[in-house]
Amino acid sequence: MKTGFIGCGNMAKAIISGILKSGFAGNEDVLVYDISPEARAYAENELMLDVRDGNISVALDSDILVLAIKPVYMAEVIAEIRDSVPEDALVITLAPGKTHEWLARQFERPVRLVRIMPNTPAMAGEGITALCPNELVSDEELAKAVALCESFGQTEIVPEKLIDVVSAVSGSSPAFVFMFIEALADGAVAEGMSRQAAYKFAAQTVLGSAKLMQVTGKHPGELKDMVCSPGGTTIEGVEVLEEMSFRGAVAGAVRACVEKSKNL
Repeated sequence: MKTGFIGCGNMAKAIISGILKSGFAGNEDVLVYDISPEARAYAENELMLDVRDGNISVALDSDILVLAIKPVYMAEVIAEIRDSVPEDALVITLAPGKTHEWLARQFERPVRLVRIMPNTPAMAGEGITALCPNELVSDEELAKAVALCESFGQTEIVPEKLIDVVSAVSGSSPAFVFMFIEALADGAVAEGMSRQAAYKFAAQTVLGSAKLMQVTGKHPGELKDMVCSPGGTTIEGVEVLEEMSFRGAVAGAVRACVEKSKNL
């Protein structure tokens, strides 16, 4: 089974690394083309993949075809390859805002489509990916798409109406988390801690807190309360965050991302 990638940016590299490490596909079974010479060189020399000379070559020989390109280029690329995609191929897209209906119009024929929304923690094997198949995708084909995505993290099948929400709550939010880690470290540096140590403490605390929530299954509010001892230091910090509308700012950022995703 051949898995082809049109586009080999950071997210595609994360996905490819996952499927190679998991054994989902061997190096010789992953086909790649990217318009960037640097990306093609990396795919060939570092990842040892079958790098092709164009999009059509990848499309022709792929059993699973992953369109790992930005939304703005999607129509152009589909117009180029639509007559070259095999009838029985499974097409996977990563582009927010491009619905099954829109994609079907671009292909101008029935195509087995799965929209996925991964996130950058996939680069560390800790991603979370939403999958949304169209009505032509069989259970067996969906299982293949899930297996591909589980090679670099966790998965969840969602209805298409929630894809834009997923794009915000997991796709965009790593940027928010990194900002939070940086802010935590800045506060520690201001109080005399070295930058290196501050980043280590902040990053591991965020990682460990998320893991604690997953392992215990407890509501995040309950876990927060476990840290907030009466009259203690933590509740003082929580009060400052509340005064500065911390929750409102985060929720507002999510809503802004959802609205932007819908209009891509």
